[in-house]
Amino acid sequence: MTGEFWTSKQRQASSLHEISYRACFKPQLPRFFIESFTQPGDIIYDPFAGRGTTAIEAALLERIPISNDINPLSRILCEPRLRPPSVSEVEKRLADIFSRTAKTKPDIDLSMFYHPQTLAEILHLRHYLHRTKETADFVDDWIRMVATNRLTGHSKNFFSVYTMPPNQAVSAEEQIRINRKRKQSPTYKSVKEIILIKTRSLLSDLADADRENLWRVSERAMFLNTDARTTKEIADSSVALTVTSPPFLDVVAYTKDNWLRCWFNNLNTEAIGRNMTMAKTVEVWSEVMLGVLRELFRVTKEGGVVAFEVGEVRNGKVKLEDAVLEVGLRAGFRCDTVMINQQTFTKTSNIWGVSNNQKGTNTNRITVFTKDSAAQLTRSVHQQKREAAPRRLP
Repeated sequence: MTGEFWTSKQRQASSLHEISYRACFKPQLPRFFIESFTQPGDIIYDPFAGRGTTAIEAALLERIPISNDINPLSRILCEPRLRPPSVSEVEKRLADIFSRTAKTKPDIDLSMFYHPQTLAEILHLRHYLHRTKETADFVDDWIRMVATNRLTGHSKNFFSVYTMPPNQAVSAEEQIRINRKRKQSPTYKSVKEIILIKTRSLLSDLADADRENLWRVSERAMFLNTDARTTKEIADSSVALTVTSPPFLDVVAYTKDNWLRCWFNNLNTEAIGRNMTMAKTVEVWSEVMLGVLRELFRVTKEGGVVAFEVGEVRNGKVKLEDAVLEVGLRAGFRCDTVMINQQTFTKTSNIWGVSNNQKGTNTNRITVFTKDSAAQLTRSVHQQKREAAPRRLP
């Protein structure tokens, strides 16, 4: 298996994916595995769904997605994109929402991020979405998703003053420092216009056939918000393919990054954080992943595949694919290969252990497992380890 499989050169991903989220992989990665190992109508699963890349790509390819993430923001960002409205439907709903006047006072100081009028519009929309949560339709869900994505960023098409990076929210104190350093202050941004601009962008690649297919798939899609080790809602031996990327030790503080998104959606950040596993050692991380892979073994059908993507952390000293290989074998899987995809340097690659372009490249490491039939499972674990030699992709 050689060549360019999920790099940006292979094909342009759908515009529907363009939702910023910390530590997400490229859509080309799940597409490669979906096209290689499944057929239309098969069930595709991601136990650590994040922004929903695997689920969206599966739906675009007429597979049935199951999306799970302990963070409820994942469903808010993913599910509406399986039921896309038209631009005119969004425009009409926004006009209706903002035709009413409401004086809602902020419960926290956000003046370092937003112009007073912009903040007033955000608060008005937040209040509307919270008040109509039980009766919300697909248009309201879409508006919530887009607004959640547009809260902070580094271009004019975000609600906030300039801030970095766009896929997380810095603290209020840090934003004050950014404003002082850049000698900037928030200027007015139209919440309605920015939502419409982003809506047009997200829908720009969708043909009528794509839209109809997404809606059809959405009727069978499943969205879970639970521990990936206990997914009782998923039937035994039902999943054809899992493509996922778990949390990498303690390098990403999800609740800290998403505090503003949680505020907008009236979610308790501390409660979400308590349910998340932030392992600080490979040993603890491996035990958690063992539980996940045992659950994946239960839900995977015979001959099904699990593609488990990890990365280098702590300046390359920790290679999590070695830990994944060991626990995957303990869970009962056979390991087919460890695929190493070397990518060009990116601005955020220092998070994963690559601090500059001279020092190295940003790498994806995907451990690929298969669930054999009962007869095949008699092979020894030691034999599997000897056969699971890593392969490096150019």
